[in-house]
Amino acid sequence: MTDDRPINLVVMLEEESAKYMLDVLLPKILPACVRFLCIPHQGKSHLQKSIPIKLRAWRKPRPFFVILHDQDSHDCIALKNQLQQLCASASQHSPLIRIACRELEAWYFGDLDAVQQAFPDFIAARYRNKSKFRNPDSIVNPGYELGKIVPNFTKGYAAREVSKYMNIDNNTSASFKHTITSIRNLVEARPSERRN
Repeated sequence: MTDDRPINLVVMLEEESAKYMLDVLLPKILPACVRFLCIPHQGKSHLQKSIPIKLRAWRKPRPFFVILHDQDSHDCIALKNQLQQLCASASQHSPLIRIACRELEAWYFGDLDAVQQAFPDFIAARYRNKSKFRNPDSIVNPGYELGKIVPNFTKGYAAREVSKYMNIDNNTSASFKHTITSIRNLVEARPSERRN
């Protein structure tokens, strides 16, 4: 049976693995009445080209939009400003823009116990207190680092499986916390602020 309710929340993402992760995480934080759609893209340039098209094309009922973009080597503030300008050129409505510090995979370092549950050959205690991994958002290439320490790590599998075990309220990644809090606040806005 299909769900005919209007979509309340549209999340635009760089890649398929981010969709896998958020398809698991969002139901944990959203009220049951909120219907969401995660739209993956084929990298940053595809996402950036798609943003103004989607913002202009989506009519009533107009959902909340969230754009989740990896920081990689960019200056976080400059990147967010660039995305805000891109959005402003396409729509009078401002989407929520969240920048995943360095990469979305940094969020896994914020909950190594979840990584261990998804990858039983990985021993979280060996890495939890290493200075290199203490601040997940400062890890320059978290996907690469996970590949070095987690046996059989792949982005797609990790996105599907690690997210099942993630403790939403106890992740040490500030980027993760800000993203989760921002999405919660967005959908819990007063009904009069919701876009129709």
